[in-house]
Amino acid sequence: MITSASDAAELIAYLETLRSEENIAGMARFGIVTNRALGIPNPDVKAVARQAKKDHARAMQLWRSDIREARLLALFTAEPKQLTADNARNWADDFDSWEIVDCAADLFVEARLDELVLEFAADEREFVRRTAFAMIAGAAVHRKKEPDATILAWMPLIEAYSADPRNFVRKAVNWALRSIGKRNLACHAPALALAGVLAESPDKTTRWIGKDAARELTGEKLLARLR
Repeated sequence: MITSASDAAELIAYLETLRSEENIAGMARFGIVTNRALGIPNPDVKAVARQAKKDHARAMQLWRSDIREARLLALFTAEPKQLTADNARNWADDFDSWEIVDCAADLFVEARLDELVLEFAADEREFVRRTAFAMIAGAAVHRKKEPDATILAWMPLIEAYSADPRNFVRKAVNWALRSIGKRNLACHAPALALAGVLAESPDKTTRWIGKDAARELTGEKLLARLR
């Protein structure tokens, strides 16, 4: 029985009982790193997190296990108000899978660790750089009351790193640009303008990001919603 009193070892032992070799194989097909995975779907990990409740010290212990699902559980049960930039940096050192990165980015945004966006973008490691752009995308979507100027201030990073051809970076840069453009009308115009600039680039990665973002940002359904 999982409760808020369950310690890290008990939670990991419970997760081990949910292991699925079939799911592990399926995850690998989606580019998820599975060498330390139990094959538990994220909704099921979130269900465990709801039972276990928030516990920041325990989340630190779960992360150190190096097990995919335990690390996801760490991200789902960490306390944003207690999460420090150093915590985030230490976790980022271990990033090796896009889905872990994207879940972590949501937590970092909730913890308001905005100073890490510039730092992570400048980092040469693929998954750390992806974190920066996943954070931009997350902030654009989830921080409804944030001044638009805060979100738009990250636009130069999109242009600066748009030529990074690595799969998980270019997709995150594209995601960030599209998310800013879909935020509201005030953000849509500058995002679409940047997409147009990128679409004309001689660099094929930059050009793909621009064209793909422009295509989505000119969609009739989106324009109708923003109006």
